[in-house]
Amino acid sequence: MRRAVLGTALVSLGCLVAFAADAAGRRYVHPADRAEARIIPMNGNLPACADPAVIGELTSRFNSREATFWGPLQVTTYDRIRETAFRPWGADYIPRRFCSGRVLLNDGLFRRVDYSVRENLGLFGWTWNVEWCVMGLDRQRTHAPDCQMARP
Repeated sequence: MRRAVLGTALVSLGCLVAFAADAAGRRYVHPADRAEARIIPMNGNLPACADPAVIGELTSRFNSREATFWGPLQVTTYDRIRETAFRPWGADYIPRRFCSGRVLLNDGLFRRVDYSVRENLGLFGWTWNVEWCVMGLDRQRTHAPDCQMARP
């Protein structure tokens, strides 16, 4: 009888912990389910938002897309870069760092840029990559409305 009561109490406590984690906005993640414990582990070591490699990748991809499909717009400089979230959906998802800032294009206008640095989503899953959206230039509405789908 004591074992049954003790077992029920432990199960209830486990449910309470999971409920408390859920109430805090995140669900309980068993340590074996974390991204770091997968067959191909993800460690969450992502470059910072203003890292030159991240900015270089973002600039290169934007300039290439504009020159190929849309026209003469090119990135001149970045301003007010900041991190908006890091792993906002919890430890069992692919690690992502969300960033925001302003970009000055060669047309003389500042525009908001939202981007994320994502782990293991680069070439063959070996490295990080950048997903981005420049406000007002999401012509195919990939991140519509107004780049909100590029944010956490």
